[in-house]
Amino acid sequence: MDKKTLKQYRALLREQELNNKAIDRLYDRLDNVPVVAGKVVGSSCNFPYTEVRTTVQMDEPVESDEIKRRLKIREARQEKIREAVLEIEEFIAGLPDSEIRQVFEMVYIDGMKMSEVADAVHLDKSRISRKISDFIKNATNATK
Repeated sequence: MDKKTLKQYRALLREQELNNKAIDRLYDRLDNVPVVAGKVVGSSCNFPYTEVRTTVQMDEPVESDEIKRRLKIREARQEKIREAVLEIEEFIAGLPDSEIRQVFEMVYIDGMKMSEVADAVHLDKSRISRKISDFIKNATNATK
């Protein structure tokens, strides 16, 4: 896990909220798609099985298909966002040291500034950023 990924957490939450609203709007549009009459071709159920055309009511196919494609794209993106958010939360929750876990939660999950975190955990501001950098550096070196 790197700083860039961790910093994405807050933006991912905002994107998730915007995506939820967009999905809701698309479902509303899908509910309001106009109904049109269409013709289907079939055969009669009795011999001589002649061709029969029947009129049916259906959603306007072009608009309905477009909305469904957009919904599919949005829902796929929503799932990727959920996975990324969960990955970050699991990483932070899995940190072994309580102090470093608190620092990571305050900085990346809660979006607090380094000075606010420093006041909360009674450390110097520069020490907070150094703790984060050192931990990420050590974690990266340990995985190599």
